[in-house]
Amino acid sequence: MSDSAAPAALAAIRVVESVMREDRGRLMAALIAQLRDFQLAEDALQEAAIAAITHWGKTGLPASPQGWLRTTAMRKAIDRVRQRSRATRNVADLALLAEDEAAEPACSDVIPDERLRLIFTCCHPALEEKSRVALTLRSLCGLSTAEVAAVFLDAEPTMGQRLSRAKSKIAAAKIPYVVPEAEDWSARLSSVLTVIYLIFTRGYSLGPSSRRDLCDEAIFLARLLIVLREGDAEIEGCLALLLLTHARAEARVGADGATVPLREQDRRRWSAPLLAEGLAMLHRALARRSPGAFQLKAAIAALHSAEGSTDWPQIAALYAKLYELEPSPIVRLSHAVATAEARGAESGLALIDALATELDEYQPFHASRAEYLGRLGHAAESLAAFERAIELAESVADRLYLERRRATLAATVA
Repeated sequence: MSDSAAPAALAAIRVVESVMREDRGRLMAALIAQLRDFQLAEDALQEAAIAAITHWGKTGLPASPQGWLRTTAMRKAIDRVRQRSRATRNVADLALLAEDEAAEPACSDVIPDERLRLIFTCCHPALEEKSRVALTLRSLCGLSTAEVAAVFLDAEPTMGQRLSRAKSKIAAAKIPYVVPEAEDWSARLSSVLTVIYLIFTRGYSLGPSSRRDLCDEAIFLARLLIVLREGDAEIEGCLALLLLTHARAEARVGADGATVPLREQDRRRWSAPLLAEGLAMLHRALARRSPGAFQLKAAIAALHSAEGSTDWPQIAALYAKLYELEPSPIVRLSHAVATAEARGAESGLALIDALATELDEYQPFHASRAEYLGRLGHAAESLAAFERAIELAESVADRLYLERRRATLAATVA
């Protein structure tokens, strides 16, 4: 490469990286909408990105890098379909090829926004919950297979197989690439919002150790739903919840790398803009008078963010209401913790202990037991619970905090 060509090549690489980072979801959604094949769209877009680095480095940047990538990816996909069809004489593939060649777009910056369809396809109830999250992260958020595997602490080949099975199931079951009809929105939207929330909570639990900020990815998806389906109280409630929780991100980890519990956080490090936006979004949702689980969760987050002493009785009441909508052991644990804070450690610990069988592998269960056992003076049991919580801690920050709490308790009984 000549000295004069080097800057152009570097510029091409930077633009390709930028487009793939910022617009990969839109490009993938547009390609899948036309090709109706996840793997074909992914492979074709990757080939187009590689071609762009070489082509743009020689000829300069196109007027619309996004449009160039989409058009080139379609041509790459058509070539693949043509080769496959010749080898198998697949009439259906040939028909698809003819349709796509006829509809092939000109190179422009007008890319139809098909992301809502892609979200609903990835989150179809026919797929396992873990597969929904994984496929959404891979297809819409642009995480690599290795990054998705790291989210679930899986080996990359294992996650690759899961993603492949999910894509195959979509194809075999002929899951439609559509936004559901109005009468189906309620059930399907709940699945979509749950996946978005799981992505956020996964990022929240991993904390700074995560290579990709899954909290930002989840907020992006929630904002996308707000834009594409205005006026839905539960979507607004979901986004409010994410914003109110993420507003505390900068205060969650101390200088020593350990998690800082909410009651000890420096509120000056909370994001005032995110808090304000989250509260405004929650008020907008509640004004629609169409209550739902995500609005309740957002209301709880708002109470945690309020100035002054925390209103634990109100939080306990909201968790009790939430349990009516989501009767899960996780919600029961949260209600038990709120009860312990509102009515005393003994009351809450009884509710926590009742969850021992269901939540034995859940780190917050053991951390909560350790906390209230310690407050009640049961040091030996508390230390054992801390040991179990430390074993199950996924993030370094949580592990450091739990180790510090255990050490403090051990020093008082030494």
